[in-house]
Amino acid sequence: MWSLQFTCIKLTQNQIGPYFTVWAPMFLAAILLSGFALRDFKKGGKKLSDILVFAQLAVLGVFPAQVFMTWGTQYSLASNAAILTLSLPVFTALFAFLILKEKMNKVRWASFVVAIIGVILCSTGDLKQLNFGSKYAVGNILIFLAVLGNSYYNVGIKKIAERYTEREMVFYTYIFMVILLTPLVLYFESDVFLRIPSFTGQTWLGMSILTVFHNFLSMLLFFKALKMLDAMQVALSNYLIAFFGLPIAAIFLGETLNSMAIVGGVLVLSSTIIITIADSKMNKATIQEMTEIPEMPEIEEVQE
Repeated sequence: MWSLQFTCIKLTQNQIGPYFTVWAPMFLAAILLSGFALRDFKKGGKKLSDILVFAQLAVLGVFPAQVFMTWGTQYSLASNAAILTLSLPVFTALFAFLILKEKMNKVRWASFVVAIIGVILCSTGDLKQLNFGSKYAVGNILIFLAVLGNSYYNVGIKKIAERYTEREMVFYTYIFMVILLTPLVLYFESDVFLRIPSFTGQTWLGMSILTVFHNFLSMLLFFKALKMLDAMQVALSNYLIAFFGLPIAAIFLGETLNSMAIVGGVLVLSSTIIITIADSKMNKATIQEMTEIPEMPEIEEVQE
């Protein structure tokens, strides 16, 4: 579902600006979740002060991840953005180590290496055009800050995941993002509202998919996964975006797939399957060891 984002942005970019593209789906998704989130809020006996943590996560995490990435790509090259995004699991692992005290085991390192190789193969065309010259320095810095923000959010939301339902986490995050983005939308892209009646079917399709799949269902599943898996393991699954993004772009946008991209995609998928299965077995083994009751040594009878 995340992989649909890039194709949908291409479908809508002729009629909608970057701020509105982020703001509108989040606003609509928040409306869809409002009833469920408020019910969970009342059941959990929470106070308004309990949701202020999402303001911090929105400002330091989601806002730079969404807005800085858009700005950075405009000032830099798409190939630069693609390569810099590869560092997302690395920085997520760093934040997970510092904040959550998670560790990288041998299986995770092996999966990480396989995924890196796969994504590089998927990005061979972009690598040939890679340019980190001074001309694109500002854009590259913004993209780097966006990656840091995304990594921080992934780990920060994991830390509080047990206290909130998936619906609450998505809803509160989007509420604060809508508050942050609304002034920018009104100032820079207020004319978009006047053009809504003239939206083409292609634009409506892109916006609908961004709302329902990218900002609604995918985020609910993501937060559900965070409750069950380590932040590092979830971060490595981000490499699947390249695996699914390429065929989606080929189908809807007519972009071509080369053999290297296909091989790379298979490696990325394999690395995610490896870490998921291996971590699952290790977690089950750990739980079994903790629940096993040690046998009491036999006591020899003492005859008088």
